[in-house]
Amino acid sequence: MSPSPVPASSEPVKGMRKNGKNWHDIKKPFRPTSGLSSYAKRLEARKHQEAVKEHERELKEEREAERNAHIKSIRERRAAKEEKERFEKMAQKMHHKRVERLKRREKRNKLLNS
Repeated sequence: MSPSPVPASSEPVKGMRKNGKNWHDIKKPFRPTSGLSSYAKRLEARKHQEAVKEHERELKEEREAERNAHIKSIRERRAAKEEKERFEKMAQKMHHKRVERLKRREKRNKLLNS
């Protein structure tokens, strides 16, 4: 009868702690340079960060352009509506042919000025 094999645990078996505080974790030696990365790794991380920022900037500009286009279309629609109402008011007071003539003249002036 051979002794049954003991399953190997992930940590090696440790004896009693010298100070008797077995409930504390075993401390590892203090190595201040262990967390430092090489210059190449830092450059790579910086390059990646710059790429992410550039992508975010592009997305932000795109969103802002869409927002401005939406605002512009709303303003144009409102202006057209106001102009239509103004011509309708004019049509109530004067003959419709004169209103049409004024419309054409204003359109010409608008094209010349812009």
